[in-house]
Amino acid sequence: MRHRPIHRRILRTVTLATAAVAAAALVTGCGSSSSEATTTGDGKTVLRYQGSASQVTFPELAEGLGYFDKVSLDWVGDTTSGPQDIQSAATGDTDFGGAFNGAIVKLAAAKSPVESVVSYYGADKETFNGFYVLQDSPIRSARDLIGKKVAMNTLGAHAEFVIREWLSQQGLSKDEISQVELTVVPPVNTEQALRQGQIDVGTLGSVFRETATERGGLRELFTDESLYGTFSYGSYVLRKDFIEANKDAVGDFVQGVARAIRWTQTVPREVVIGKYREIIAQRGRNENPDLVGYWKSSGVAPGGVIADEEIQIWIDWLRRNEDLGDDIEAGDIYTNEFNPYSNGTYPENSDANGQALGTSK
Repeated sequence: MRHRPIHRRILRTVTLATAAVAAAALVTGCGSSSSEATTTGDGKTVLRYQGSASQVTFPELAEGLGYFDKVSLDWVGDTTSGPQDIQSAATGDTDFGGAFNGAIVKLAAAKSPVESVVSYYGADKETFNGFYVLQDSPIRSARDLIGKKVAMNTLGAHAEFVIREWLSQQGLSKDEISQVELTVVPPVNTEQALRQGQIDVGTLGSVFRETATERGGLRELFTDESLYGTFSYGSYVLRKDFIEANKDAVGDFVQGVARAIRWTQTVPREVVIGKYREIIAQRGRNENPDLVGYWKSSGVAPGGVIADEEIQIWIDWLRRNEDLGDDIEAGDIYTNEFNPYSNGTYPENSDANGQALGTSK
């Protein structure tokens, strides 16, 4: 049976998903206002969110470090999909979500009223996502991927954009890129699928990359860090009406997350891992605390400050590769208004024991 080119299927899936998000956002706006926030008995604004199993997110770290004064987090479950996470925020099922910036651009282009407020993941020499093949695989170049199966955790997000950009940089035409089959495999199953020959290339990051490479038998094809160097790839978003109606709470959320990011950038790695283990033990979700031992670095700019190019690069990419109009600019999608590090200085912070970290630049 002949299949439609994979990129057309992907574009149709992503287009339908973003259209559904936009429609759902409008429906939410027509019902009970999505800007309405629940408060705790002591007056704190409750922010609903999705986490990541056996991992500690920066908002969770901020809460664990006592960096929030006006907000309280309410965990509603876990997710491994950035597009799903920001869709939940756009429709009002949660109050904030995080995803790859390219997915956020697509969501904003679909007229969903969301805004990025702080970066939360990226790539550097220690923290990155890699594309791996078996050690004895004949795949050595981008051209070798034509007709092969590449696995990633979700379509329309980080891994899809990165693989397509790499293939383009390596000289493949759009028609040739369309012959590379992109398929969804949960991160926890990617290594096994690769070793069993169910896929030809697997996308691996964080603990999944560390444990898989420790076991040997895999070869790195390329990484996201090899494309753009140290670069922030994803950010947390909130709905614009929620931001407008709850500026004090949003400001507290962003400053807390920014300080938590900066904390991980200024204390020894073992201190961060120890705090992560403590948080996982205290929240009682029946998780494996050993996985946080593979944490290496924050992977983002100091304090998670968003740079214009981290958004604009994906706007430009979408204009080159898809049907994105000229009516959207980077400044429409993100703000550093609430980030205490946006002026380029890093005010006094404190470690997990309350000890001052001094001011630095």
